Amino acid sequence: MSALTVVANRLPVRFDEAKGEWEPSPGGLVAALAPVLRERSGRWVGWVGSPDRQDQPFETDGFLNVPVPLSSLEVEDYYEGFCNGTVWPLYHDAIRPVEMHRHWWRLYQEINRRFADVAASTLRPGESVWVQDYQLQLVPRMIRDRREDVRIGFFLHIPFPPPEIFSRLPWRRQIIEGLLGADVVAFHTRRDVLNFARSAREHAEITGPAHRLSVGDRTVRVESVPISIDYESYAGPAAGPDVTEAARRVRLDLGDPDFVMLGVDRLDYTKGIDIRLRAFETLLERRPDLHGRVVMVQLAVPSREAVGEYQLIRDDVERLVGRINGAYGRTEWVPVHYRYRSLPREELIAHYRAADVLAVTPLRDGMNLVAKEYVACRVDDNGALVLSEFAGAAEQLTAAIIVNPYDVDALADALGRAVDMNAVEQRRRMTALRRGVRRSNVYAWAHECLAAIDG
Repeated sequence: MSALTVVANRLPVRFDEAKGEWEPSPGGLVAALAPVLRERSGRWVGWVGSPDRQDQPFETDGFLNVPVPLSSLEVEDYYEGFCNGTVWPLYHDAIRPVEMHRHWWRLYQEINRRFADVAASTLRPGESVWVQDYQLQLVPRMIRDRREDVRIGFFLHIPFPPPEIFSRLPWRRQIIEGLLGADVVAFHTRRDVLNFARSAREHAEITGPAHRLSVGDRTVRVESVPISIDYESYAGPAAGPDVTEAARRVRLDLGDPDFVMLGVDRLDYTKGIDIRLRAFETLLERRPDLHGRVVMVQLAVPSREAVGEYQLIRDDVERLVGRINGAYGRTEWVPVHYRYRSLPREELIAHYRAADVLAVTPLRDGMNLVAKEYVACRVDDNGALVLSEFAGAAEQLTAAIIVNPYDVDALADALGRAVDMNAVEQRRRMTALRRGVRRSNVYAWAHECLAAIDG
């Protein structure tokens, strides 16, 4: 196989100021690609995560890291501005108002050009380059303009919106043409593939079936390749005695209720945490028999804390938690346990083991790996997964209880159904879910994507 270059907004390492050294960043993408890059004499092009640094290329874990510098102003207008103020809400069905500023767009173009220049300069004829995610949608075309002698792939880790929403973007044609610079454009779901193909036909006069679009004298493959997790890295620890004991302590700390419901989310307006809490409140209204017997644990990982929209959703969530606990709680029973922090991996796995029900109810999500993590940790084949139909994972995890997260009543019914599910049905559903996640793990995802790019 030829050498491989990955181009992503962030490098797979971060600098530990206290230790004065680079350390691997957590995450399934890094875990999946690091061995591939080692095997293929690879490189990873990306920003170091801190503004105003000027770092030279350096090697870690057997492959080369090639830093792309960003200034503080560029981080503000390119990353926080266009990427997360324009593209993120737009691609998540415009759940929140989309800000569109010409100076953000100009800087997005400039930064994408910088990434493309750095990547193109590292490539040799016949090599493959794999561009990642919404921050770099112009890079495939820019690399092709510089290097027609390489193979180019692109993967979008968030949803691609329907044309009716994508059409709002003033620079829609440039984005489509940027993505179609790749030989292979991949998404999580079939719905994303169809949305992209429709927008390509409408805004760039592209022809051909959804999976094989004609771009001049080239054919661009458009694939759905759902990302997954490193299954064994969750299932293995989950079966161990330390995590089993930690899970027991989690339940005891909650008052040893009959049922533990769990939500694990970045505190983001796309995740539907507020609606989930209202559904839990509705369940308590309808089911007095559950009072004192069920608790909801909401783990909210801090996210973009300086952004106004995120401050608002945090205020809403905390107000709902207070309202529910004030209305239904008593001395020996707190209905909602809210934790605004990230947990160490082993502690998170213990919570997955402790939870009888996991509620994953985003209003729109590219995939949602939390659902797959929970499934991998259910080593006794019990538990229930309540899953939004608007999470990409719903296309694969069909044995979950699938629900419309906008429907508070239906979501409350789904939570109640999960609590009432008997052991036989739990085992039937969870066995099917675990089999699918075990088979389609993150390594299978990376292999499929790279096989398509390599041609």
